[in-house]
Amino acid sequence: MKKIALDQEWQVKGYWPYVPIQKKSMELGQELKGITDFMPAVVPGGVHFDLWKNGIIENPYYGMNSLACEWVEHRWWMYRTSFEKPEITDGQTIRVVFEGLDYEAMIFLNDTLLGEHKGMYTTFSYDITELIQENNALFLVFKGIPEEMGQIGYTSKTFTQKSRFNYKWDFGTRLVNIGIWEKPYLLIEEPVRLTDVYVYTDAVDRQGVIHVEGTLSGGDEAMLRIFAPDGELLTGQSVHAEGTGHTFYAKLTVENAKLWYPNGYGEQPLYTVCIETKDGKLLYSGKTGIRRLEILDNEHAPENALPYTFTVNGRKVYVKGVNMVPLDHLYGNVTRSQYRYLIEAAVNANVNFIRVWGGGLIEREDFYELCDEAGIMVWQEFIQSSSGIDNKPCEDPGFLELLKENATAALRKKRNHVCLSAWSGGNELQEDGNIPCSYENKNISMLKQLVETYDKTRMFYPTSASGPCEFISDQKGISQDVHGGWQYNGNPAHYTAYQNADYLFHSEFGADAAISYKSMKKFLDRKDHYPTPMSGNKIWSHHGAWWGTYFRDVEIFGELTDIEEFIKCSQYMQVESLRFVIEADRRRAFQSSGCIVWQMNEPWPNASCTNLIDYYGETKAVYYWLKRAYEPLHISMVYDNLEVETGSERALPVYIHNSGEEIHVCVTAKVCRLDGECIYTERLEGTAKAGQAFCIGTIFGRWEDMETYYITLSVEDHPDIYNVYILGNKKNANVLQGIRHLDHQVETEVLETVEDADGVIQKTVRIMNKGSEAAIHIGIELERDDYCILADDNYLCLLPGEEKVVHIRAIPRHSGSFLSEYNYRPDNRQELNFRTTCL
Repeated sequence: MKKIALDQEWQVKGYWPYVPIQKKSMELGQELKGITDFMPAVVPGGVHFDLWKNGIIENPYYGMNSLACEWVEHRWWMYRTSFEKPEITDGQTIRVVFEGLDYEAMIFLNDTLLGEHKGMYTTFSYDITELIQENNALFLVFKGIPEEMGQIGYTSKTFTQKSRFNYKWDFGTRLVNIGIWEKPYLLIEEPVRLTDVYVYTDAVDRQGVIHVEGTLSGGDEAMLRIFAPDGELLTGQSVHAEGTGHTFYAKLTVENAKLWYPNGYGEQPLYTVCIETKDGKLLYSGKTGIRRLEILDNEHAPENALPYTFTVNGRKVYVKGVNMVPLDHLYGNVTRSQYRYLIEAAVNANVNFIRVWGGGLIEREDFYELCDEAGIMVWQEFIQSSSGIDNKPCEDPGFLELLKENATAALRKKRNHVCLSAWSGGNELQEDGNIPCSYENKNISMLKQLVETYDKTRMFYPTSASGPCEFISDQKGISQDVHGGWQYNGNPAHYTAYQNADYLFHSEFGADAAISYKSMKKFLDRKDHYPTPMSGNKIWSHHGAWWGTYFRDVEIFGELTDIEEFIKCSQYMQVESLRFVIEADRRRAFQSSGCIVWQMNEPWPNASCTNLIDYYGETKAVYYWLKRAYEPLHISMVYDNLEVETGSERALPVYIHNSGEEIHVCVTAKVCRLDGECIYTERLEGTAKAGQAFCIGTIFGRWEDMETYYITLSVEDHPDIYNVYILGNKKNANVLQGIRHLDHQVETEVLETVEDADGVIQKTVRIMNKGSEAAIHIGIELERDDYCILADDNYLCLLPGEEKVVHIRAIPRHSGSFLSEYNYRPDNRQELNFRTTCL
């Protein structure tokens, strides 16, 4: 078996609907022209990017330009390329394969119609051995798009398996992709063919087991070999097809196996499984990790509850997750480098789990391969989502057959990835009365049977949230897997709601904030750079209407007129909101077994949204505070209000969260003025048991009359484990008004610069506050656009005279789609300078 990429030059041309079929006018006999000429195209990709590159549309991500691009989806588009006949030997055949056609296409080779295909996730494959010539012309005609629903509509009336998010969702616009979104190729097949390979593993103590199943045709014997992570051949055996189905099954044992663990719990060694013909022709090669995956009942869970405690190799894993949406509206143009950056960012933030949301994609192989390598567990949803007006899964027979076909294709393609940990029927699917769907639902029941048939080792959840109560509730005993909220709930409601919650699993929640000013300047005109409610500016509303934070931030900080200060205050409150929820959830481990933040990324630039990383790859402040909250060893403080009343006696419990091994810790808690004067110190000591959270002690005392209380928690002998909380006096007109306009003086010093073979520049930087008052959320960002940065720490809080050394990685950008204009160029020798931002 050999794949030959069809990555040569492609062209695309636009037509009015049906014109490519008719070709000539019935009345006049004249050729029917296209609406464009043939122009260079990027494959894989999407037609919008090609139109922009060829000057036909404006960048749809800028301003309100996307509205002027909606005509594109109502045209038909013809892609063409040519290729030479590859050499083959007797008995070999050639197939043309398209694994990602979006959405409905006719495929022609040398003017012969090979067939028509409908669906993003199913494969079009055709034997062209008898049709191929020395030089070949390949054409595809895409028939516009199906009129599917966006975020608001009826789930019960969905009729396609096209991803719905780019028909308009709260975090995106309407920009519906058309094109070849996966890499096409020619497949040269041997007389002996292997299909439907299924690799799954298990481990008991240090003994690993690799199970391999498959179907052979054109022969009844093949050779199976297992290679160690270092490439050493470990074991092998012949496999023989049996029965009318020509299937085989093999079980191979690996002694003293190197086990695969999630990020933060161990390493991710990958073994290679190879299957060859008797004469050495490769039929299959893939990587897998050896691990035992179990999902256990949560502690103190109700009898009817589903299990949510993910356990790997006998060790409970607290889920520290993020929800992922597609990286771009034009997902075909996304590069492996972009996926790599996203996964590196997840690992850097101590994330061990990604939920791939059901309104988005069954992602490309790049994503799952990188998760295998990085130890990121994946919760994959089938392509179904809520719609607002009704959220009930469609039960139309035609749709169920289409869903079955696409779900089966997804199961067969993705099940061999060790990162894959659970399947779900979709996002927020509900019965009448807003009750989350159960296995009794006809649609969900069918999917459950498919998972049990094609991926029998993994859990299938009916939906997320699986309920039985959809959203977080203050009623005890009814919350299991829940969603919400997505914004700061106000002071003190936000704190009491999450501190008193008893849900078992928190599979979606978030908080919103404005985008960085560096990124805002890329898609909003200068005249729109001012603080505003979403209702006050149609451009802002077009880029994130649901997620305005203006009124929230003015209430907390006071009147805000400067755009950069507004952004910093907005991002501060996103940190405040999200950190508390994560810490409250972790304090209940393993009655609560995990939390999955909404959301990691966004597919287009929003002026304000719930993402951690923006469209351009810039991290918000919350990314680094989530990184701290997800640390294996973390320290937190319980408080029920941002306000302190002068003279009151208020106890603030301090917790240690430990997802590592048992450790004895000493904690220092301080309450300081903003000028650095310490007015209260407490030393706390205790043993943090493995996988548990416990209260190590309490900050307690009579609170002095101060405008702002700066509270620090630190762990002795672990300088990187710390936390900072800021409370305001109850008498303040705006509770956190005191942290604005502080007399800080931030200075940086580059201690070391190293560039590796991949062009990644690593800098060691000392950050100092030489002012007379605290510096809040000191952020380092690059002045250049052709790198993205990840650091071991950022958005720091430093009192006067304090300093911290951080390590920063500047990663060259190699992006697709409209981000490609910011890509790294080796000839750009401009100095790699940083700038600091601070509240």
